[in-house]
Amino acid sequence: MPVPNLAFWSLPPDRGELRPAPLPPLADGDVLVRALYSAISRGTESLVFRGEVPRSEYQRMRAPFQEGEFPGPVKYGYISVGIVEDGIGSQAAALRGQTVFCLHPHQQRYIVPASAVLALPPGVPPARAVLAANMETAINACWDGSPAVGDRIAVIGAGVVGTLIAWLCARIPGTEVELIDVDAERAALATALGLVHRAPGAARPECDLVFHASGNPAGLAQALELAGQEASIIEVSWYGQRNATLALGAAFHSRRLVLRASQVGHITAPRAPRWDYRRRLELALALLVDDRLDALISGEHPFAALPALMARLAHTPAGALCERIRYD
Repeated sequence: MPVPNLAFWSLPPDRGELRPAPLPPLADGDVLVRALYSAISRGTESLVFRGEVPRSEYQRMRAPFQEGEFPGPVKYGYISVGIVEDGIGSQAAALRGQTVFCLHPHQQRYIVPASAVLALPPGVPPARAVLAANMETAINACWDGSPAVGDRIAVIGAGVVGTLIAWLCARIPGTEVELIDVDAERAALATALGLVHRAPGAARPECDLVFHASGNPAGLAQALELAGQEASIIEVSWYGQRNATLALGAAFHSRRLVLRASQVGHITAPRAPRWDYRRRLELALALLVDDRLDALISGEHPFAALPALMARLAHTPAGALCERIRYD
């Protein structure tokens, strides 16, 4: 008997299950990938799992190779690392045996066009490559914020994306970067990555640039407080159906602050003529050569445990960073 192929489906609100995923025959230009690891993009996937994607965003929120429609049931996700087991056509056949990254939902085996996978660069192990999608989001946020030499920068929210934004900004000469989070245990993460952690009450004001990535409207309110005259605040969090209330009176206008949304689905206009999504993802993978980034992996779980894990993370995610899924 053939081994069944399974995929994870969200059945909002608050339930997930592993369902059979029959594979079609390989077509010319396709590759067959056997998953080694996937990972949960906790903020977005929790909203999907709880059925909190706004109706207006059903099409914009579609993931590559998604099946089903919002609010659900839906096969959703975009972090998968695996080995190409087969391929038809010259490009696909050349990938046989290579370890690749693909923006694919959680699934044991899948067939995609060869153009949808990227071979991992030397020095990036498969287990760390699951951070690629989060790194891509952090890169895009930095492009939207345009941090510069010598800037004083605050990053509010020490989740995976926020921490990666701080890590990227701290590599720019002369920058003073603070990673701000209410969780004192995030100080150990900051230290592991060579960053400075601050509790909200200890953060330095008069910043040249502030990134908000906490997912909590209170963090966005603090971002406005930390921004200096004519500074920019880059909003990276997405709230789904929730509202974020801000006090835009007082000195907001007199200080001429700029509040800008950042979303990984669009490349900022100054780079769009030269960059496409594939080139950006190649950069994200290449930046994962640093062994210290393993500190962002907070747990590893077998694929069979994914329904229960997703249910926990959607409501009680305390302490979780990148939760990696292992396919045995």
